[in-house]
Amino acid sequence: MKFTVPIPIDQRRLSTLLCNSAKLKREIEETLNVKLIIDSKNGVVHVETEEELMPLKVMKLKNIFKAISLGFPPESVRKLLDDSNVLEVIDLKEIARNSRDLQRIKGRIIGEEGKARRMIEDMTGVDLVISGHEVGIIGDYEGAMAAREAVEMLIRGRMHSTVYRFLRIKAREIKRRRMELWEKMGLNI
Repeated sequence: MKFTVPIPIDQRRLSTLLCNSAKLKREIEETLNVKLIIDSKNGVVHVETEEELMPLKVMKLKNIFKAISLGFPPESVRKLLDDSNVLEVIDLKEIARNSRDLQRIKGRIIGEEGKARRMIEDMTGVDLVISGHEVGIIGDYEGAMAAREAVEMLIRGRMHSTVYRFLRIKAREIKRRRMELWEKMGLNI
């Protein structure tokens, strides 16, 4: 028996699955043991599988297609195939009072010549995309949560220097925790 689950995707971003990187489509199909049937007319990807889709697999597929819809490049989307990575989305429409406010908030997140966005990505090891009224973050859980907090600080109007200081502290904490984990693993082997 075949099971099919429809998952919406932004029609403008379908080329990420179709033309630009049919390789990504194949990787998704092989890794998750599904078949993707793309309905470009309606902006829906039908996920077909022989066995019933587990809720975690459906969630992973929804995150992958949401990341594509946000405009993440294929290399970033691939990271979501690994269980250790997550997608975080912040909807700026919930925060902005009007379109001018939305533009101001997006400008703060991007920073002068993209500096704020680059700092967030570099210090937390995440990929960050600002698309329309949403901010997307892909990375490991710790990095994604630190990046989310940094973005929220900028949204709340904190000074960029304060956010950069926060990011430096978080980067040190993340690095220290990873070193401790490696040491523990080294002792157990």
